[in-house]
Amino acid sequence: MSASLSLKVGVVKIPEDSDFRHFKSLCEDTDGWKLEVNKNQTMVWTKANDLSDFKMVKVRCIFSDIDAATLYDVLHDPQFRKTWDQTMLEGSEICAINPNNDIGYYAIRCPAPLKNRDFVTQRSWLDCGYEKIIFNHSVNHTARPLRKGVIRGVSYLTGYYITKLEDKKTQLTYVSQSDPKGNLPAWAINKLTKMFAPKVINRIYKAAKTYHTWKAKNNPSFKPWLNPEQMMTMLPPYNPADNVVQDVMTGSKESLDEEELNEADFKDEDY
Repeated sequence: MSASLSLKVGVVKIPEDSDFRHFKSLCEDTDGWKLEVNKNQTMVWTKANDLSDFKMVKVRCIFSDIDAATLYDVLHDPQFRKTWDQTMLEGSEICAINPNNDIGYYAIRCPAPLKNRDFVTQRSWLDCGYEKIIFNHSVNHTARPLRKGVIRGVSYLTGYYITKLEDKKTQLTYVSQSDPKGNLPAWAINKLTKMFAPKVINRIYKAAKTYHTWKAKNNPSFKPWLNPEQMMTMLPPYNPADNVVQDVMTGSKESLDEEELNEADFKDEDY
C-alpha cells in the first residue's frame, strides 16, 4: 500500500480529494487490521505494510461529552499543545503553503534507553462540518536540518479523522504509518505503539475537557486553522527553494545503539 495516492515523503504537494478519501478509508476499513487493544472505549489495531517493518497503527475512541469542533481546535492549537503533550520537546510552524497546508517541526522526548526523535512535516486539513480531517507527511526544509543526537523520523501518512455521531457523541480515529528510523528494532516500536497509543488518546480527551477555559484566557479569537487570514499573516510563505529533497534529510544515519534493547527496557509508566 502506498502512503497515499499522490503524497510522497519529501515532496511538498497540495493534497487532492483522493488523498483525503484515501486517509478516510484507512480510518474506516477493517481489512487486514489486527485488533490489539479493546479497553475503556478505546480500540487499537495494527497492520503490516510494504513501506516499513514498523506496523501501521490505528486508534479509535468515542467521546460522549466532547464535540467535534472542540477536538478539532485541540488538535490544531500549537500553544495549547504545550500544556498537555508530555512528549513534545519542541514544536513550531515553519511556513504557510496555503490556507489549509503548512510545514512544521515537532521533536519528541523518548524515555531512556530510546533516543529522541524529530519530524518535519507538511500538515493538511479539511473541515466538512460533520467530519474533519488533519493529516501530515514528512517533507524537508532548510530551516530544520538534522540535529546531532536526535534521530529524524519519517511520517508516511499520520493523522486524525473526527466524525460527529448520534446523541452528540464524537468519534476520533488516529492512524499512523511512520518509521522512527535509527537502529530501533521493529519489535520494540511495535510493542511501544500498543502501549503508547491509548495513552495519547486519553491525554487528548483530558485536554479537550479544559480547552474552552484555557482558550478564554489565551488569545481566544486567534484560531488560524479556522481563520486563514491569521495564518497567512503569521507565517512566512513557502519557498520551494527551501525544500531539500536528498534522502539524507529524511532519516538519520547515526548509529545510536538502540538495537540492544530488550523487553525489560520498556516500562509502561514511562509512556
